[in-house]
Amino acid sequence: MQGKVKRGLSCDGPLCAFGPGDVARVRQGGKLVDEMQDAESLKLELIGAVENASTVDALEELRVSALGRKGRITEMMKGLGALDPDQRREAGQALNRLKDEVATAIDTAKTSMGDAELEARLLQERVDVTLPPRPESRGSIHPITQTIDELTAIFCEMGFTVAEGPHIESDFYNFTALNIPPEHPARQEQDTFYLPPDESGTPRVLRTHTSPVQIRTMQTTTPPIRIIVPGRTFRSDHDATHSPMFHQVEGLVIDKATHMGHLKGCLIDFCRAFFGVDDLPVRFRPSYFPFTEPSAEVDIGCTRAGGEFRIGKGDDWLEILGSGMVHPKVLENCGIDPNEYQGFAFGMGIERIAMLKYGIPDLRPFYDTDIRWLRHYGFVPLDVPTIAGGINR
Repeated sequence: MQGKVKRGLSCDGPLCAFGPGDVARVRQGGKLVDEMQDAESLKLELIGAVENASTVDALEELRVSALGRKGRITEMMKGLGALDPDQRREAGQALNRLKDEVATAIDTAKTSMGDAELEARLLQERVDVTLPPRPESRGSIHPITQTIDELTAIFCEMGFTVAEGPHIESDFYNFTALNIPPEHPARQEQDTFYLPPDESGTPRVLRTHTSPVQIRTMQTTTPPIRIIVPGRTFRSDHDATHSPMFHQVEGLVIDKATHMGHLKGCLIDFCRAFFGVDDLPVRFRPSYFPFTEPSAEVDIGCTRAGGEFRIGKGDDWLEILGSGMVHPKVLENCGIDPNEYQGFAFGMGIERIAMLKYGIPDLRPFYDTDIRWLRHYGFVPLDVPTIAGGINR
């Protein structure tokens, strides 16, 4: 287009030689018939303008000037009412053909231009996949995975092996076998995710702890037993320090000679190795758990002096896990003679100890899939924790 279209009626270029004044005149006489006879010339003019258009915007202006509500062809069709029937039919057919051909030409040109623009953009934005990756695209190990690897390295050095079990458990494995009575708050629906019963009518739940794996192991393994059980657990709770899905690690030792002193030695060594503090204060407080007797909660020393939290020697204590000697009824439920065997068990939240060790203030970002958070708190993939190589690097 050589001129700018003005409201689809007139412009400076050759496409607008037929203006509203001409329409008014031909409506008053027979000049419209002459214009209809020149439809082929008008078509060639418009098609030529379409071919010369260089942008999609130019094509849109051409469409409005020719086919819009006040476009050239539209104004010509408005004058058909002044013709006699035979002339109206012939002129109408010619204008409709012209309208269709011009519209088709414009649409085809738009499609072609769009394809060409897309092709140019693709060529400009193409990526050479043979190039080495950018440093910021490096993957990171999630703190949960790293913490589980650290736990495994420490306990396996003590002679433990790793055991696993299903996430969906029966009421027996999750509660009954662990000496948890029917009236215990942990069985209530506000704390536990219940599922429809199986074909036999047995109630099912998403496991609330990894203790069912201890039951399954004691049922199928002849003592001595020494296992740890890291894995996902589920409880109906959600805030800055609780999540409906979280991770636990539990430990179990069963043999004929294990006593409370072994429990204390095992957990003191673990706490000092995990947090990297050789003289970390550790204390055991009497507590109650249905599946252990006696039971104890384990605290580690810390200080909050100057508004800064630090693990180690200080004037305060922080509870991190629960433990105790396996209850005789639990051994009986698993087919183990409590008069011959005894042992200890312990459990802790993996997110909790990871937050303490790595200074993570909120539990929720663990599951937000925020790549910025993972870049900050994540670990190098090849930095696998080992006792020989070091846990606290």
